[in-house]
Amino acid sequence: MTETPEKKKPRPAGKRPPSARRRSREFALQGLYQWLLGGAEPGVIDAHMREQDGFAGADAAHFDALLHGCIAEAASIDAVLAKHVDRKTTELSPIEHGVLMIGVYEMQHCLDVPYKVAINEAVELAKSYGGTDGHKYVNGVLDKAATELRPAEVQRARGAAPR
Repeated sequence: MTETPEKKKPRPAGKRPPSARRRSREFALQGLYQWLLGGAEPGVIDAHMREQDGFAGADAAHFDALLHGCIAEAASIDAVLAKHVDRKTTELSPIEHGVLMIGVYEMQHCLDVPYKVAINEAVELAKSYGGTDGHKYVNGVLDKAATELRPAEVQRARGAAPR
């Protein structure tokens, strides 16, 4: 009996491969998950993530900013989140917590990323990696946080003049 090579699943029509930025968010989320659960050293997590299949397709600079930025600023990010979540951030699932950290970090520091994109990307991460309705929670929390972190951009998007 001969083995047949594994066939690649065809991509659904109209579905593009993930962008380098999306891949960087996925790897950063995996790293944050490790950090939130086990408290591993950021350098060890970074090295482990870079060894994973597909990392070459990620935006390494964005990955660095997200992973190391979220860890370095975890307390201030959690302070922002605390205003908008319904429980302590330590009681959030590690996936939702990591996704929310990435969303807040991008809204605070990645000004080239529109706030709607930061929220959408976080929602997509939550859909892919989180619980059944976690993406709805992530969307609601980040939508509230956006009014604090990017008030002028949110007001322009909603058709109101900035105050």
